[in-house]
This record gives sequence, structure tokens and C-alpha cells, in this order.
Amino acid sequence: MENQRVFKMSFAGVYPHYINKAEKKGRTKEELDSIICWLTGYSIQQLQQQIDNKTDFETFFAQAPQLNPNASKITGVICGYRVEEIENPLMRKIRYLDKLVDELAKGKAMDKILRS
Repeated sequence: MENQRVFKMSFAGVYPHYINKAEKKGRTKEELDSIICWLTGYSIQQLQQQIDNKTDFETFFAQAPQLNPNASKITGVICGYRVEEIENPLMRKIRYLDKLVDELAKGKAMDKILRS
């Protein structure tokens, strides 16, 4: 039931919190956008459209052009769960995004965040 609540949350509602978290640590909205686009395959314009449409997380990931093939390299703990052990595919994608935002806020280099 908790998952359904998260899936129906508006991406546009959470996005400002991602920006805030990044900017508080000296990172930029542009860096944030680039990691979101890297993960989802959205262009900047498509990302903005998703935000403008107030798309929920379920739709946001369902409409994503292509999850980055290196997304499976995103590992570690987020919200007390190991990302790589999350069974629900949608929840895993949401946690991938959370993990990337955390890494950005912690000052990790972009090439490390983007698994280059």
C-alpha cells in the first residue's frame, strides 16, 4: 500500500525538493537535470513537459524513453534499503533516482554519478 502512495506522488511535487537538496550542497539544477535525463532517457524538453504535466512517478517512469543500461550499476543504501535488492521494478527506479540525487548532494563527481 505504501508503494502505491509513492507511485501516485507527483514528480513535479518532489522535483523542487531535489533541486533544493542539490543547491544547498552547491550543485546546480542543470547537474540535477542531467542525471535525471541520464537515468530516464528524457531530453531536457521532455523532462520539463513531465514537470509541467504534474506527472506521477508511475507515469514518469512508464513514459521514460529508456532507462539507462548502466542503471543497474547504481548500488548502495537509500532510505534503509539496498537499492539492488528492491524487488518492485518501479520502486527500484524511484530509488535509483533518489540515490543519484543523494550522490549529487554529497559532492560526488558527475562522471562517477553517471557511472562513466
